[in-house]
Amino acid sequence: MVLSPAVPHGRALVLGSTSVYRRELLTRLRLPFAVEPPHVDESPLAGETPEQLARRLAAAKAAAVARLHPAAIVIGSDQVADLDGEPLGKPGNHPNAVAQLQRMSGRTVIFQTALTVMCQETGFAQHDLAPVRVRFRTLDEAEIEAYLRAEQPYDCAGSARSEGAGIALLDAIESDDPTALVGLPLIRTCRMLRAAGLRVF
Repeated sequence: MVLSPAVPHGRALVLGSTSVYRRELLTRLRLPFAVEPPHVDESPLAGETPEQLARRLAAAKAAAVARLHPAAIVIGSDQVADLDGEPLGKPGNHPNAVAQLQRMSGRTVIFQTALTVMCQETGFAQHDLAPVRVRFRTLDEAEIEAYLRAEQPYDCAGSARSEGAGIALLDAIESDDPTALVGLPLIRTCRMLRAAGLRVF
C-alpha cells in the first residue's frame, strides 16, 4: 500500500466508476456519495501484467475524477481476471464470454481488484490491491450456455458474476476482502476512507 498524508474531515465522496456493482457495494457503507464516470482508456499496455493493469487503471480512474472534483475524496477501482499471467477483461458479448469460460474451466483464476483513494487538493493518495483466487469447476457447454443466458455477464471481468448464478460455476474462493470479487474491496475501502479522514461509523 502506498500512503500519503490524511485528508481533513468534511469532504465530499465521489465514486469514479460506471459500474452498477461498485455503486451498489459502496451504498452498503451508508455514506452519501456522488458518481462520476472516469472516461479512461482501459486498453492494456504492451507487456503489462494483469496486476499492473488493474493498479494503473484504478489510479487513472481516480486521478481523472479527482481533476474534476479536486476538493473531494475520490474512489477509483478496477478489476482484471488473471489467467496464468494473461489479462481477461470484460467479454462484451456472448461469443467472447463463452471463450473465456471455456478457458477458465477447471482452472484457478486470480481476480486482481485494485483500489485507489485520493484527494487532489491535499495530495492524499492510497493505492492497494485485493487479489481473489477463484477455482472454477470443470464446465460443460450446456452449463456455460445456461449460465450466460441467465446472467448475461458481459460487463464482468472474466464473465464471472459470483454474486448471482455464477457462484454455481465455482469450487472455491480465497480472499481476505470478500467483496473484492464483485468489484470493490470494502474492507480496504473503509480502511482507506478512514485514513482520508472520512468517518464510516
